[in-house]
Amino acid sequence: MKDFKTLIIAGIIVAVFILLALGMEWLKSERAAATVSPGVPYDLVTTFKGDVSTSRAFTWYTGDPGTAGWLEVAEGGAAAFSAATLLKVQADNTVIQTDLGQKGVHKAEISGLTPGTLYAYRVGSGAEEEWSPVAEFRTAEADSSSVTFINVTDSQGVTPADFRLWGKTVDKAFQTFPDAQFIMHNGDFTEEPEDSAAWDSLWGNVQSLVASVPLMPVTGNHDEAGGVAAGFTSHFNLPGNGAKGSIPGTSYSFDVGPVHMTVLNTESNLKKQAEWLKQDLAGTDKPWKIIAMHRPAYGGNIYRKVGEWTAIFDKYQVDLVLQGHNHEYSRSYPLYQGAIVSEAKTSAAARRGTVYVVTNASGAKFNGKKADQFYHKVHFQNNKQMFAGITVSGSKLTFQAYDVDGSKLDEFVLQH
Repeated sequence: MKDFKTLIIAGIIVAVFILLALGMEWLKSERAAATVSPGVPYDLVTTFKGDVSTSRAFTWYTGDPGTAGWLEVAEGGAAAFSAATLLKVQADNTVIQTDLGQKGVHKAEISGLTPGTLYAYRVGSGAEEEWSPVAEFRTAEADSSSVTFINVTDSQGVTPADFRLWGKTVDKAFQTFPDAQFIMHNGDFTEEPEDSAAWDSLWGNVQSLVASVPLMPVTGNHDEAGGVAAGFTSHFNLPGNGAKGSIPGTSYSFDVGPVHMTVLNTESNLKKQAEWLKQDLAGTDKPWKIIAMHRPAYGGNIYRKVGEWTAIFDKYQVDLVLQGHNHEYSRSYPLYQGAIVSEAKTSAAARRGTVYVVTNASGAKFNGKKADQFYHKVHFQNNKQMFAGITVSGSKLTFQAYDVDGSKLDEFVLQH
C-alpha cells in the first residue's frame, strides 16, 4: 500500500513538471508571437496581371490594417539584392474584415521589366523589421513558342492536415515539372472562403513556391457564395479585363507563350460572361486557346447552365477546357456540338474538337466515381491527390496527369 501511494505521489510530481514545462513553452510561443510586428507580410502570392514577359503582380496580408505597403525589386538573384539598385512601387492598400478582425490587404504590380530575366524582390511596410524574406521570380521570354504549366484543383481543406496534403501535391508537381511557369488552380481553395486560418494554412504549405511562381485562380462554389467573393479575391492581383457585371478577378484572360488562357466564373453572371467570351476569343491571335473554369461542362457529370459557353468553345475552336468541382478524374473525347468527334471527319472544327478534363482534387476530399457517360474517354477515382503538367510547344500540346506519389495515370497529345 505504501509503495502504491509512493507511485501515485511520484506520478503527480511528474505530471506537474510536464504541465510546468508545457506552460513555459506556451509562454515562450506567446511572447514570440507578441514580438512579431503586425506590419510583417504574410500570405504572399504572385500572379500575372499585365504582359507576362515585362511585369509581375503581388498580393499580401498584414495584421495591421493601417500599415503601408511597398514592393522593392532588383535585377538578379536574391544574393544580388541591394538597396542601391532597387525599383520601388507603392502598393494599393485596403482593409478587409475577417473572422479574426480587420486585416490589411496590399496589392502591387511592377512593369517595364526585361523579358526572360531573373529578379529578386521583397514586400513590406518600409520599416526594417517589417519586410518579407527576399524571393525570386523570372519574367517570361518574349514571343516564346512554348510554355509549361501545372494544373490543380479543389485543395478545399479545413484542417492543417488537409493543407499538408495540398502542399505535398504541389511539391510533387514541381519536382515533376521543374520548369513550370505558372500554376492554374481550378477553384475551391478552402472549404469556407471566410476561414482565415484555412487560407493561412493553404499558403503556408506552398509559400516559397507561390512567392516565386504565379498562381492563377478560378472561382469555385466554395470561393464565391451568395454573390460574395471578397475573401477569395483579396488574395490575388489579377487582370482587370473580365466580363462586365462579374466580380473583379473572377473572370479574366491572359496570354503566355503561344497560349491564350481564358478564366470563367461558373458561379454568377453567366450570360454576360458569354458575350465577353465571344469577344475575348475572337480578339486573340494566339494559336492555342485554353479555358479554365470550375463546374464542368463535361466532367463526372454535365453542368447544363454553361451550354451556351460550349457552343462558343466550338465556334472559336477552343482546344482544352480545364475544370474542377467533381473531385474525380475525367477526360472527354474531343467534342464538337455535344458529340464525339469522328476521326474520319475533315472539317477544321470537327477534326479537332475540344477536350474537357477534371484533374481530380489536390486536397483531402474525394467524391465517389460518377456513372460513365458517352463522352468519357478516361474516367476513374483513385482517391489520391492529383496534378497535371501541360506543355504547349509549337503545334503540339502534351497533357500528363500524375498522382501525388508520382505515378503517371493519363497522358494525351493534341496536335494542330
